[in-house]
Amino acid sequence: MSISIKDLDPALQGAGQKAGIEIWRIENFQPVAVPQSSHGKFFTGDSYVILKTTASKSGALRHDVHYWLGKDTSQDEAGAASIKTVELDASLGGRAVQYREVQGQESERFLSYFKPCIIPQQGGFSSGFKHVEAEEHPNRLYVCKGKHVVNVNEVPFARSSLNHDDIFVLDTKSKIFQFNGSNSSIQERAKALEVVQYIKDTYHDGKCEIAAVEDGKLMADAAAGEFWNIFGGFAPLPRKVYSVPKSPRIVHPKLLCIEKGEAVPVQADSLAKELLNSNKCYILDCGMEVFVWVGKSTSLKERKTLSSTVHEIVKKLNRSDFHIIRLMEGFETVMFKGKFDSWPDVTASTKQDSKGKVAALLKRQGVNVKGLVKAEAPQEEEPQTHIDCTGDLQVWRVNGNQKAILEGPSQSKFYSGDCYIFQYSYPGEDREEYLIGTWLGKQSVEEDRVAATAQASKMVETMKFFPAQARIYEGFEPVQFFAIFQSFITFKGGLSVGYKNNLAKKGLADGTYTEDGLALFRIQGTGPDNMQAIQVEPVSSSLNSSYCYILHSGASAFIWLGSSTTTEEQELAERWLDILKPDVQSRFQKEGAESEQFWGFIGGRKSEYQKQKITRVAEGDPHLRSEGIFMETFSEFHLISYSFLKILRCDFLLQVAEVYNFDQDDLMTEDIFIVDCHSDIYIWIGQMVESKNKMNALNLGDKFLERDFLGEKISKHAPIYIITEGNEPAFFTRFFTWDSRKFAMHGNSFQRKLAIVKHGGTPMVEKPRRRIPIAIAGRSGAPEKIQQRSRSLSVAPERNRVRGRSPAFNALASTFENPNARNLSTPPPMVNKLYPKSVDIPDATNQRSAAIAALSKGFEQPGPARQLIFPRSIRAGRDVPKPRGEEPKPETIQEDVKEDEADDDEGLTTHPYERLRTNSADPAPDIDVTKRETYLSSDDFKAKFGMNKSAFYRLPKWKQNKIKTALELF
Repeated sequence: MSISIKDLDPALQGAGQKAGIEIWRIENFQPVAVPQSSHGKFFTGDSYVILKTTASKSGALRHDVHYWLGKDTSQDEAGAASIKTVELDASLGGRAVQYREVQGQESERFLSYFKPCIIPQQGGFSSGFKHVEAEEHPNRLYVCKGKHVVNVNEVPFARSSLNHDDIFVLDTKSKIFQFNGSNSSIQERAKALEVVQYIKDTYHDGKCEIAAVEDGKLMADAAAGEFWNIFGGFAPLPRKVYSVPKSPRIVHPKLLCIEKGEAVPVQADSLAKELLNSNKCYILDCGMEVFVWVGKSTSLKERKTLSSTVHEIVKKLNRSDFHIIRLMEGFETVMFKGKFDSWPDVTASTKQDSKGKVAALLKRQGVNVKGLVKAEAPQEEEPQTHIDCTGDLQVWRVNGNQKAILEGPSQSKFYSGDCYIFQYSYPGEDREEYLIGTWLGKQSVEEDRVAATAQASKMVETMKFFPAQARIYEGFEPVQFFAIFQSFITFKGGLSVGYKNNLAKKGLADGTYTEDGLALFRIQGTGPDNMQAIQVEPVSSSLNSSYCYILHSGASAFIWLGSSTTTEEQELAERWLDILKPDVQSRFQKEGAESEQFWGFIGGRKSEYQKQKITRVAEGDPHLRSEGIFMETFSEFHLISYSFLKILRCDFLLQVAEVYNFDQDDLMTEDIFIVDCHSDIYIWIGQMVESKNKMNALNLGDKFLERDFLGEKISKHAPIYIITEGNEPAFFTRFFTWDSRKFAMHGNSFQRKLAIVKHGGTPMVEKPRRRIPIAIAGRSGAPEKIQQRSRSLSVAPERNRVRGRSPAFNALASTFENPNARNLSTPPPMVNKLYPKSVDIPDATNQRSAAIAALSKGFEQPGPARQLIFPRSIRAGRDVPKPRGEEPKPETIQEDVKEDEADDDEGLTTHPYERLRTNSADPAPDIDVTKRETYLSSDDFKAKFGMNKSAFYRLPKWKQNKIKTALELF
């Protein structure tokens, strides 16, 4: 299956070890590396081998190998290219996907490597590249086809080459003309302009005029007159007789076994993986695409002769417009497996073991196996939110067609039986950004879900589709959601009428959470600004060694510490207990050392429970798609274009096609696109899409998830975002190299691109748009428009949420106004200074920046803010397990502004330090255990604390307690 290093062509050794493109030209039947400066330059008389290596987020390398055959290449050179492709694949462990590319019929994947296009030149190695250029720049005519990658072919310079359906580029000595057939689309015309720019830069040193000619415009247009004069004068092009548009050949997949150079049909009622024998090779005929499956036990010699055999077999099938894709057993693509009625899932561990065995075999053969067995585990670093967390939040709970606004701490308390709408505003790069979303509880009724979605969509529509919209299901919340809410809790049960009526119909008891009832919460998150409490069934099977839990019933409360949790995670549980039960004393329960009382509350006995963390769907890697019926496999990240096609009596047919190696220019203002990163779905809507289709965007996303075009088994409950052109948030633009000026231009895609090409590639930016007023939904459900103000002033006075802080913690802020009411476990308020953003932005946003700058001084003074709850373990000196091999990280908290705490130890009896410690073997009698330090003599106090008592009592309470805890006096 593998190839020894001594047998591998020296030119191919070490290939595929890092991301990028490597190209070899066949010279005298041997591969010769093509320098990077010549990548994209192909000659019609040559054959090439192209290796595209892609690195995934996990670090694993993926390989696609293409061999390109020029129209004038010899049969022997084409055969040599095929053989060297097999050798290259074998040296990579057989895991590459192989593609056969023929000049003029290249796949979109291949063309995407060399955007905007490739224009093969005459000549080749065997002819010594003796392609003689005329002294004068010759007139050349090219036909361009494609919406996202352009297939460019030179055609005879003659009027008869033109037609109404395609785009043509006429390259003359002083001017380049683009002729747009009347039946061509705006997107095709826009993409062809990139070819015009390429010809201008490549063959004219960027110095020539550009003109666009519209099919049907006569001599009244100066550019059209000049264009037709080059052809000897205007004459109408012949019209084609109308015919039904050619549709892709739809062929039910047929499996053929290759035996002795012949294709033998495999007889079976349905296609299943079990039909494939590891000792043989097979052809899967799918019409436009022909897959060749190679068994892992076949010999290298068989594989080298396979390409010519398959080509001859396919020729007998009378196919002219097909692509041959070859795969090795064990490395099948999603698209290939999707053609089968059944294909067993392979676990990640099994897949990795298989790779390890392959790597070991290759290593024995002397092949470099670097990259083959790289782990595909999810990234360990914390996901980035890509959203400003200092914005303003409003939340409504939906109750049928009505909704009620939630205030203060209630904003982050959701019930699983209810649905919610949230509106979040936050500072963007040059303007205020908005996100309007719905959260749908697992136990919520369909009536509430439909109402929540409809009302949120109405809010977005009222704001002229300016905000991004999100649809989020419970249990599938994205990182942006938790960043907005910061401290988020989900209770069992619900408060809506629909939920309660549904329970009544089913005769079920209402299990809605009550403060005094029995409840068990799983605690998760990464820190004080991202912490969640999820209510679970109060049974032992709900426990998990990788989490901490809070169990409470009446006046009893426990914190259960999983054996795999860290100190930071345990502190989160303590913080949550201060929110849920601030006045209740709790007891720690280490896993394996629980009390009988603890087990009594959750079923009376211990049962089996999970040990590993609950994994979330990881975000994938980027790739892209355009319109078309048939789909091809691609990585975890995809940009997808949608269109609808009416077919006789059938309903609308959703068409999907990948846009490979995508960039921002592939987003056309007339289209709707989907970025699929496996964990989330982003639907981008161009400005020129009809409003009714904008309103239908969520349904489109649902259809995409329901049909699972990619066979990736994406959850139907994956978060869906709706993004409109010109209003892209940072958590969307991160997928691209983004230039916001490109979407600040007038006109359709062609008009915008033409303006850029004519002005040397610089976008012509339109005047800044006026600010769109905020839409705030009233209690009646009707959105209300209010005057746009600075973000710092746009918060309603009655709102408790303060910039960047969670309402759950803001509720605690008032306690700091009265020192006697303050919870000693809670530190003083934290203050985040606000700094104005740069004023070097469009005039439409200068007022906002100026307002923030003017108010920033006021925010520098201490004021109410989200409170950081100090863990009870530090306050109470509890014995909490440390993280394995680590010390807890110190908290950084600003000091309280209150000073001069009274010294109240006069007349107290002093005791030695050893008798005052919390774990003293001979404790001092009759002392106030909350003020152990006051019983120390002045000398002992200074020796232990490093300061006198008056200095110590000027410290804030939280700091006093921390020092006393360290000295075992608290």
